[in-house]
Amino acid sequence: MASTYRLVIIFFILLSISCTKDDVSDKSSNILQNLEKAENNSVRIISRAAYKNSLYGFWLGQSIANWTGLVTEMDKIGGEGASGVFYTRNDWGKADQPSIWGQGIPSDLSDNIDFVFEDEGSIWGSDDDTDIEYMYQYLLYTNKVTILSPEQIRDGWLKHIYSDENTPFTVEGKPENYLWVSNQRAHDLMANRGLLPPETSHPDNNKDYDMIDAQLTTEIFGFFAPSRPDIALKMAYLPIRTTARENAAWASEFYVVMYSLASSVDKSLPMKEQIQWMASIARKRLPNDSYSAKMFDFVKSRYQAGDKWEAVRDDLYQKYQVNQEDGYDISSRNLYCNGCFASGINFASSIVSLFYGEGDIIETVKIAVLSGWDSDNPAATWGGLLGFMIGQSGIEEAFGRKFATQFNIHRTRGYFPNNGLDDFSNMANHGVEIIDRVVIEQMGGKIVQENDSWIIPMQTNDISPSNN
Repeated sequence: MASTYRLVIIFFILLSISCTKDDVSDKSSNILQNLEKAENNSVRIISRAAYKNSLYGFWLGQSIANWTGLVTEMDKIGGEGASGVFYTRNDWGKADQPSIWGQGIPSDLSDNIDFVFEDEGSIWGSDDDTDIEYMYQYLLYTNKVTILSPEQIRDGWLKHIYSDENTPFTVEGKPENYLWVSNQRAHDLMANRGLLPPETSHPDNNKDYDMIDAQLTTEIFGFFAPSRPDIALKMAYLPIRTTARENAAWASEFYVVMYSLASSVDKSLPMKEQIQWMASIARKRLPNDSYSAKMFDFVKSRYQAGDKWEAVRDDLYQKYQVNQEDGYDISSRNLYCNGCFASGINFASSIVSLFYGEGDIIETVKIAVLSGWDSDNPAATWGGLLGFMIGQSGIEEAFGRKFATQFNIHRTRGYFPNNGLDDFSNMANHGVEIIDRVVIEQMGGKIVQENDSWIIPMQTNDISPSNN
């Protein structure tokens, strides 16, 4: 509760400037009553203004990590040839190598493996790690709901996500709608067969239900339920199962829990300990007999043993992609890239960067970018989480620079206001307004105007594994 007390001290100072003595006394009494409840773990008090800054940090951190990860996306996936020789820490700053689909051409974002930034006055573009999350926030905000219905999800997907037939985008002269594997199949099922979530992820309808897709499109629901992963999982249940089942859904829920817990950490602890605490709680969501749980436990044990991250990554490749241990069967999956879009191997890779990055946003993103496979996705996930935890100013301090504040959702999606041009501050405002509704409707909490805060009832959070 140390951070809560610091917030209240600041609040008292502000009150002393703007209020009479009697006003201060009355309002202070109310706050102290709330604090007494918080001390008994019955409620948590969270500043809305501080949370807005955190959400700004999420969008900025995710954008930096996403675009940096695109430099090495699908460069290294194991196996024969150049793609089989994984990057190591020594490759940071060196020449980028071609991806499996690059036809011998390295990324056009950067000649070298390095951070990709958009400077002040420029505009960040959306990508598949940010655009569907943006869409889900927009749907919650405009529909004024806390739980999206199957119909609202379908209508949002079909309105804002192009098909290959109507997309205005082309890559190398071919239509491009920026959907792949399970996302693409779910979209086709909605458009062509009239199916609604969760039937769009049912294995009988969608053979790619165990791919990575939901892991990069649904983490944001954790931020919509601060300190309440039980509520976050409820909100994310259907969006996750728009494209994922079983291990792919559980891995996605792991990320959702992590994001929700980011507002519960003891900020007096080092970032490494905060991250490890969050991960230990989120691990409870993974069924013990699942390969996702065993991947997590394998990486954690090797980290605790002091092994280098490159060795752990290499052993993950051998253990799961080659030997297919712990029930991880990719024998019929994306044979041309050896299962590189699968949920499992990308989840395992993300846990490597999570532990070995130890809460440092720069090191975490670097490791994620160098780890291989669909490298932009774990990078974006942890860049977004750590960006949230340190906020806009923390990101600027870490990188020693200012960044662009605007965001163009129309780089990949369509039919949003203002011709798709938004900014992180407005996006954070919309997130806060969604949480206002969640706090009241889903949590039974309150918005306290006097100190611009939420009072969130803390109940026993049931995050035990689901069966589907």
